[in-house]
Formats: sequence, structure tokens, C-alpha cells
Amino acid sequence: MKAIVHTKYGPPDELQLKEVEKPIPKDNEVLIKIYATTVTTTDCNVRNFTFVPGSFRFPARMIFGFRKPRINILGVDFAGEIEAIGKDVKQFKEGDQVFGSSGSKLGGHAEYKCMPEDGVLAIKPANMTYEEAAAIPLAGNTALFFIRDLGKVQAGQKILIHGASGAIGTYAVQLARYYGAEVTGVCSATNAEMVKSQGADNVIDYTKEDFTKSGETYDVIFDVVGKITFSQCKSSLKQNGIYLENLLQLQDIPKIIWTSIIGGKKIKGGVSTENVENLNFFLELIKSGKLKPVIDRSYPLEQTAEAFRYVEKGHKKGTVVITVGHNE
Repeated sequence: MKAIVHTKYGPPDELQLKEVEKPIPKDNEVLIKIYATTVTTTDCNVRNFTFVPGSFRFPARMIFGFRKPRINILGVDFAGEIEAIGKDVKQFKEGDQVFGSSGSKLGGHAEYKCMPEDGVLAIKPANMTYEEAAAIPLAGNTALFFIRDLGKVQAGQKILIHGASGAIGTYAVQLARYYGAEVTGVCSATNAEMVKSQGADNVIDYTKEDFTKSGETYDVIFDVVGKITFSQCKSSLKQNGIYLENLLQLQDIPKIIWTSIIGGKKIKGGVSTENVENLNFFLELIKSGKLKPVIDRSYPLEQTAEAFRYVEKGHKKGTVVITVGHNE
């Protein structure tokens, strides 16, 4: 099978399209013929630590390979069709259209991938494209973790989302709106209309206005892109407001502990855990018209390096998708 192989750190050109061995499903696994995957900031971080905060660079290298990568095929999200199943698989059958997340094992940038039956895998609705389905798992789940689980956003609250036009940001805007909050999105003027179309009540152009100096206060501030700090935002939070930080620094961990003890304004952060229940939750929202994946661009598998170059500029609108063609 064809796959994009990652063998060294460096510019995106290090990624190579190669023929590799097609996987064989174990007894509890399904073999998925992939039709769509994505390039996420997580893929960029594993590829070359692009968006990894400085204080986490060393730990990241210890996890993903100090001198050379331990994982040679990237890609967290995927959508495709089950081609074969292991003898013990009961929930799925050959021909099922599915989507899901491979988590830290990655492997989505290929024509085929095996997944355990009890992995983060769900049936794709027939009226949803493979590209739309692949755009859901990582970005959607991360936004849900911060908006619902950490921020506990609810009706009547005011939330500001800094970095509202990216993959996580577009889901965060829609989810905050779904939970009844008044949403302010921070992005560039170029993306303002798109963010409004996702449900933002107000949009601030960060190139012209500093929201921390406006005097406006919020119940929740979600920093998706790591461009501001808790200290900068503190005066913009209400008395018991929450600052949600997607890209944590090591020095922020004591602050999280301290603010949780003393009460008042809090800083919260962490890493989401993906699960099937969340995927099905998104399907219900999409079915009811309350949420829609935002896709910026699509690239064929052969142009995955170009997709990485685009994502690593840090200005994508929604999700960047990779389409996988199969020469039948």
C-alpha cells in the first residue's frame, strides 16, 4: 500500500510517499480502506514539534523519538470503509463506512489502517462525506473537552475564544453557541465572516484591537492558539471566571493547582481523551443542524508535504483534509 513515511525531523519535504506493507487485522481488529484523513497541529508536533511549547520540547522528544521519529506514519483522524475483519469482531462488518481516531498511534496517512473493534471508531452516516467525517475526531473532541468538560460553558455565560477560525476554534464557537453562551471570537478580519457564520455573536480583529484592554469581562476565555497568557487575561475574566489554555507550558501547572485551591479566577488545561460516545454526540449535533465541520482545503495523499507546509503557517480556517485515492 501507499503511505506517507516520516523518517527524520526537519522541513515537510522529509515526508515521502512510499510503498509499505499492507497491515493484516488481528482477531479483534478491522482493516480500514482509508478515503480521507487530516493534517492537524498534533501531526505537526509529532513531525517536527512545530507548535510544541518550549518547555515541553525535551519531554516531547523523549516520547516521539529523540534523534529520529519512533512513529513513521502520521495521521490521527481517518474515514473509510472496512475491507476485512478479524474473527472475533462483532460490532462491525465488511463494507461498513466508518470514521474515527487512532490517537497517539497515528497511522492515518496511508491507504489502509487496522483498528481494534473497541477503538475510537463509529459508523459514518451515508449522507456525510468521508472528508467531513475525517474532520471531526481530534479537533471536535478537543473543543468539546475544553468547552463542556473543563469550562462547563452554559446558557447566559459570556465566552471569548482566541483563535476562533482554526480547526478547534470553529468547533469551540459552535459548541459554545449550542450550550447557550454569548460567543466572542478573536481572529483576523479575513476570517471574521466565517466565524460569525459558525455562531459567534461578536468578532474581534486581533490585528486592530486588544480585547484585554476593552474593559469587557467574560465567564470563560479559551486560548486555542497559545498567543496570550493567564496574566494578560486576568482583568478580562469575571470574579469566578475560567481561563482555558490549550497549549500548556510546564510553568502553568503550578498555577492550575494554585488557582484551583484559592478560588476566584482559575486557569485550566489538559489533554482530551477521545471516545466513541463523543463521536456519536457530534453525529447527533450534525444531524440536527447544530454543528458542521469546517474544511479549509483538501490535498491528495501525494501532496501531504504541501498540506503540512500550509498548516504550519498557522493560518488555516477549519480543518485541512487529505484525500486518499485507490487505484482499483
